[in-house]
Amino acid sequence: MDESEDMSKDFIKLKSEKLSVDEVSELVISPYCGAVSLFIGTTRNNFEGKKVIHLEYEAYTSMAENEIKKICRDVRQKWPSVKHIAVHHRLGVVPITEASVIIAVSSPHRAESLEAVMYCINTLKASVPIWKKEIYEDEYSWKENKECFWANSEK
Repeated sequence: MDESEDMSKDFIKLKSEKLSVDEVSELVISPYCGAVSLFIGTTRNNFEGKKVIHLEYEAYTSMAENEIKKICRDVRQKWPSVKHIAVHHRLGVVPITEASVIIAVSSPHRAESLEAVMYCINTLKASVPIWKKEIYEDEYSWKENKECFWANSEK
């Protein structure tokens, strides 16, 4: 296979079903790359001393997908050697220990894929319209990401 047959691809998915690390990592594997870097964001059982029961995510889906596409374009400008990018985010209820988001990036060498994964998650949290609701034992709270530019502009 010549490299032109393995064109760079972006795999973006927002879904209510459980996310699969194997599925996401397999999407980005390429014979031209020696590195696949992953970020897996999972639901933890606590926040500031409160017991978290589960998380719930909502999104403005079409806008969120467009913003993630922009992130992928930015990654390709910053790290031209990046081959494939996958960003899968769960919507709806996400139980404790399950993945809310999985990001995978392949590149010929590790530095680019590691840097690109960090950029993807940080930028996603800052700019993509996905909202998180933490459900506690006796209350709930909508959480804003500290990176989110629209949340900080009114303070």
